[in-house]
Order: sequence, then structure tokens, then C-alpha cells
Amino acid sequence: MSTTPLSGRRAQAARNDELILEAAREVFVADPSAPIAAVAERAGVGISALYRRHGSKEDLLRRLCADGLDLYIDAGEAALERDDDAWEAFAGFMARVVEADMHALTIALAGTFTPTEDLNRRAERAGELARAIVDRAHAAGVLRRDVVPTDLGQLFEQLASVHGGDERRTRQLRDRYLALLLDALRVPAEQRPLPGPAPRPGEFADRWEKRP
Repeated sequence: MSTTPLSGRRAQAARNDELILEAAREVFVADPSAPIAAVAERAGVGISALYRRHGSKEDLLRRLCADGLDLYIDAGEAALERDDDAWEAFAGFMARVVEADMHALTIALAGTFTPTEDLNRRAERAGELARAIVDRAHAAGVLRRDVVPTDLGQLFEQLASVHGGDERRTRQLRDRYLALLLDALRVPAEQRPLPGPAPRPGEFADRWEKRP
């Protein structure tokens, strides 16, 4: 099936949107309070070009989070479609989410904007997938029984907080600590109970309420 190439103007607009989103992610992960003008400057586009695509800073933040949730959803659906070893599907899901680095946005942006119903639906779908992945691993006897889906978000945030001197070193360190976490999550011959109560479903949802 052939596709019609974008016209020169439309192709440039699509490229500008890509540049804006890349720049916004870099700017707001580093400083959530940064003005939207800093995004335009980082992207190398005019402020008017940015506002044509995103009517406000909140709109841009919502788009970043929507894109991040979509990556999570894609990873979860891909894991559940695998018909191989349940542990490999679980570990592959974890690795793909860490690589996408969407939880850096969670750490930086929670509480800085008001989520929409569409974002809430995406988040609900992401939660459903996490539960299904954990349930599958539990049913196969490969994941600690006291691990709950909400644990995964906290582990992803811990890994997202790991930074090296550059992007390559950051990736190396995150891969290292992901491997350690996976060893801790997998069912061994003997294990001690995890300390403290497990996170409750929705326990961290209120941090997305916009702060005054």
C-alpha cells in the first residue's frame, strides 16, 4: 500500500512538531517551571509556530504525558501478545518501559497541570495492562507473589532517577540496576517477605492534582 508523501509545507510542520516535543521533554524534565519560550528556543522555532500546535504550556505538558502513556500502553500490549516464556515477557516489558524513559516525565510533571479525561483513560488502560502482566507472571510462578502492579510504577521512577555523566552512561547504569531489580523480582528458591505494606491502588494518584 503506497502512501502519499507530505507536501513541503506539511513535512516542515511535522518536523517542527517533532522538534518542539523533543525540546519540551528536555526542557521540562530539567525544569518543570521553565517558560514555554524556552521550548521554542531549544527547538529552534518561532514562538508563533509553537503556539499554532499547542495553545498553552498545559496543552504541551498534556501532550508529553499522553505520548508517554502511549509508549507504556504499546509496551504492555506487546508483552501480553507474546506467547513465549512468561518471565521473558515480563522482563521485556520492564526493559522497554525503562528504555522509553516516560517516568522521568512523571517525576518532573506530576502536579504541574490538570489531567484531562483522555489522559485519565490512557492511565487507566496502562494500569489494566500492568495488572494483566503481573497476573500472568504470578500465574506462571515466576514473579514474587507479594509484588503488586503499583510496585512497578515506583520501580520505574527509581530507575528514571538514575543519571550518569552522559546519555550512554545513563543507559548503562539503568540497565545495570534493572538487571538487579529483575533478579529481586523473580521467584528464587528462598526469599524473605518484603518489608512494609504494598502500595495501594491509586495511592499516588493525588500527586497529579495541580498544585496552587
